[in-house]
Amino acid sequence: MSGMCREVVTLQLGHYSNFVGTHWWNLQDASLVYDAVVPAGELQSDVLFREGLTLGGHTTYTPRLIAMDLKGSLQTLRKQGSLYDTENENTTFTWEGEIMTHKESPPTKNTFLQDLDNLDTGDLLADPGFTCPSSSLDHCSGSGAGASVAMETVNSSLERMQRSYRLEGSVRVWSDFLRIHLHPRTISVINQYNHDGESERLEAFGQGEALLQGPVLEDLEDRLHFFVEECDYLQGFQVLCDLADGFSGLGSKVTELLQDSYGGRGILTWGVAPVSHPDTSSILDLYHMMNCALGTLHMANHSSFFCPLTLRGGLGRRPPPPTSFPLLNYDPALWFHSGSVLALALDSMTVSYRLGHGSAPMWQLADALTASGRKVVSAYGSVPFPMMHGSCLPEALDAFADALPWKPLSACPELGDGRCFGQSVTLKGLDGQRLVSPVLPGVEPPSPLHYERCGEDVLGSYIRSHYPSSPLAVQLLSSPSKLTSPFPQIFSPALGPQGFLPNQSAPAHTPSQPVSSVPVLTSLQSSPAVGLQLSELQKACSALDLRRVTPSFLAHGPEFGELTESLEQLRDLAHCYRQDRSHSSSDQDDDDDD
Repeated sequence: MSGMCREVVTLQLGHYSNFVGTHWWNLQDASLVYDAVVPAGELQSDVLFREGLTLGGHTTYTPRLIAMDLKGSLQTLRKQGSLYDTENENTTFTWEGEIMTHKESPPTKNTFLQDLDNLDTGDLLADPGFTCPSSSLDHCSGSGAGASVAMETVNSSLERMQRSYRLEGSVRVWSDFLRIHLHPRTISVINQYNHDGESERLEAFGQGEALLQGPVLEDLEDRLHFFVEECDYLQGFQVLCDLADGFSGLGSKVTELLQDSYGGRGILTWGVAPVSHPDTSSILDLYHMMNCALGTLHMANHSSFFCPLTLRGGLGRRPPPPTSFPLLNYDPALWFHSGSVLALALDSMTVSYRLGHGSAPMWQLADALTASGRKVVSAYGSVPFPMMHGSCLPEALDAFADALPWKPLSACPELGDGRCFGQSVTLKGLDGQRLVSPVLPGVEPPSPLHYERCGEDVLGSYIRSHYPSSPLAVQLLSSPSKLTSPFPQIFSPALGPQGFLPNQSAPAHTPSQPVSSVPVLTSLQSSPAVGLQLSELQKACSALDLRRVTPSFLAHGPEFGELTESLEQLRDLAHCYRQDRSHSSSDQDDDDDD
């Protein structure tokens, strides 16, 4: 892979975070760059991946990742992974008495995992219908020299492979669709709480806060030291943390640890939440709302920025319907589906600090969005970005007319008034499409966008027409998000294999052809809409009589006084997004009394 880069360590805290993260790493695996020199304007894989050697001397590329989850959440996945035979060690027994063995049947693997297992025998490598995970090509092919040959075989068979799996009925946990190998230091299982069952569940913020001590703390610190110490130019950490359950408390302590131990490094935290939970109740709905409020406040305090990431319509107990997209047919109740949509958006929103050339480090992205203490940002996305094959970017943007091109990804609808404190917009995946309009002599262009002479100016001009005075960073990346099996085929039948809409003159594509890549448009914003969201969340939590309604929530901590103080701090954070806060404090007080 390439030489010097600014490395990033990723942490995934919680089961839904690992759902989103698994899709995310599958996307990264599909786009791995093995060239010594990364082409200008393309992503540098070494930012996220590390190089290693198996005991057999084969080169591997595994994520620089720490993934935490609960007891019983791994199912068929070995905690130590399968690249390094860490469990095949001789053990000496001193007991000479009778031994009784109770053997439990292992969980059943779906067809996708069974095919991955067959890679070790080499049977599937001879089958042109199998796609080998790119991050383990040397492991699959048996030697580094065979990697390029294996990659060609993989690319030629991708279409057939994608038609082979429909995992909606067989995905129970995130490892059921994990394509890549993980390092033995990656997975950390918290044995104090269960993933399934009715007892010992990690449901409250205080439970998570209390976890990061003793063995759990020591284990995390050891894993951090391992991944950090091998970095030459560590730029920071990206943290995915479950926001609605007890992991929000753990994430608050983990980000505090990162801030204290690695000061000056970027900490970009994404608080993820599913649209729905499988085993919920009215009491748990209260827990979820309180966890969201406390997690947002405390993780924002300890991060460079904090961004909720969810397809829920809101963070309260009775949210509006989930976010819908014109070209997606996803099931909001399936974590396998909703996690894939969020992963596509995350793949675009993190481009700026993963580029091989001209990248903006994490702290620069955060500083541009978090002025005046506004450390909570909101995300929006067009997934996929609707563009007709053979058209140009100005035509695609003109099709939105006065509407904005994206939908909320943070349960934070835009106010539509053009107010925004800062914004970072990324358009990914228009490879082969025209970014500017062909100007014909004597023909009046349909809009001012057609006068612009580069793609960045086209997109920037369009965004400024909706946000005339907000600071704006725009970036375009030609390579799309590549979709490899088992990414769910949740796309509209109208999309072609490259994720574009067919034009009228082009022959219609075969509906059975899977979508193998998509363009994605995303926006990270700091705006008054965030303040309104935080204020509504704070008011909803403050309106509860927590001592009467949810005494068990307080039993795990924090104390009632600490909780009241946290909600006041959340109220103060919401005030940071009021444009009139520096002009008239009396107006704020009047509004608060309404």
